[in-house]
Amino acid sequence: MSCETALDRLLTMGHLERLRTVLTVLALSVHTIHGQQTVPTIATTDPALTILTGTKGATTGTATGTYQTFTSRITLASTALSGTDTAVSNATTASSSSTDTVTFLTGSISAPPTSRNATTTASSTAPRPTNTRPCNNYPEFCDRKYGNITEVGAHNSPFVRPNSAAANQQLGVIDQLNDGIRWLQAQIQWPTNGTVPHLCHSHCDLLDAGTLTDWLSEVKDWVAAHPYDVVTILLGNGNYSKAEQYVPFIESSGILRYVFTPPVVPMTLEDWPTLGQMILSGQRVVMFLDYETNMTAYPWLIDEFSNVWETPFDPVDREFPCIVQRPPQLSPEDTKNRLYILNHNLNVEVSLFGTSILVPVVTELNVTNNVTGKGSLGVSAEKCEAQWGFPPTVLNVDYYNIGGFPGSVFAAAAKMNNVTYNRPCCGEEASAGARVEAVVSILGLGLAWAALWML
Repeated sequence: MSCETALDRLLTMGHLERLRTVLTVLALSVHTIHGQQTVPTIATTDPALTILTGTKGATTGTATGTYQTFTSRITLASTALSGTDTAVSNATTASSSSTDTVTFLTGSISAPPTSRNATTTASSTAPRPTNTRPCNNYPEFCDRKYGNITEVGAHNSPFVRPNSAAANQQLGVIDQLNDGIRWLQAQIQWPTNGTVPHLCHSHCDLLDAGTLTDWLSEVKDWVAAHPYDVVTILLGNGNYSKAEQYVPFIESSGILRYVFTPPVVPMTLEDWPTLGQMILSGQRVVMFLDYETNMTAYPWLIDEFSNVWETPFDPVDREFPCIVQRPPQLSPEDTKNRLYILNHNLNVEVSLFGTSILVPVVTELNVTNNVTGKGSLGVSAEKCEAQWGFPPTVLNVDYYNIGGFPGSVFAAAAKMNNVTYNRPCCGEEASAGARVEAVVSILGLGLAWAALWML
């Protein structure tokens, strides 16, 4: 049973505050003994507690989770980003002060790379300007195709709440972007009887991170202030609502000014433009929706699973097998020709009121988010590259700011990209790892208190 389904059963308005408190303790109670996960159990005989079954919030669509398939490629954009001399003529030099470096971005590349996640090199011996302006933090990325770069993704980016099992990040979206996150994933839900979509973890009464519009507005403002960065947003359609129900709220954020429209669907790896082309065109926000898209009406709201595949989500296996879970029955040919997400956020199954839910294993983050070692992000990415012939497009992680060392998740991505990571990290919470270790020291006491209080 998925975490969302289990939590739906547990939610009851009369005991919501009690459930929130228990989840807080559970966030402090996931631990390991001799490398093995220990599953805490909380039982209650409270006759007032009701286990409910049903839909999440005010469901406005049928929760079927169907996958779109295309028997042939469909042309969407009337004008695709080109790699012709026209794009080259748009190259500019930018200098806002006497100390700025020269910016030279072009919309074309001299030759295709000979391997994945490699920077192209010119075959001509003629002098060529050297670009020193980073695209997504690295000058080498400017000439690489979007599908030829590995980025770090923030799993459930908006869900930031101290000491809550419903949280997945410690730092907010602006810190995430400043630190180097370029792939943001979020879940959309409709609050009960609500008419405005919110970003909620399974149910808006459990963790409500605010409206979709407000969060997208924050991202839009950051994008506007960083003209050399390309950001991707993956929206999870928690209620399986039709795309048109979300579109007005996305539009009102102002982010469509920067949105990328693909030329065709489905997109292969080679169909994606370079970051330089996207930056020159101003189309610097790629937006996916996992279910119920309508790319004929809204070609910029890209159907995830006809263009991207994912490894198992909510993983509990610390080996992190690099297999296709969604979409199911994807052909080997398509698997090797699409973007893909390595879901690398370790969870543990917890028994709560006789129902199993999944919560992040925060005490293993120094391993899970590390570059080396069994079960590490770096090793898992290397296994994926060996298995499929190219690295993951996204390393999707919880608590990106905690790992083997500050910025270890970005170092793992840099290794896949054949570049060097040397940026400071992370946010204003550089000592977060130490604080988590301190919190872990009270795990046993907190769990015991919760169990007694619930009886």
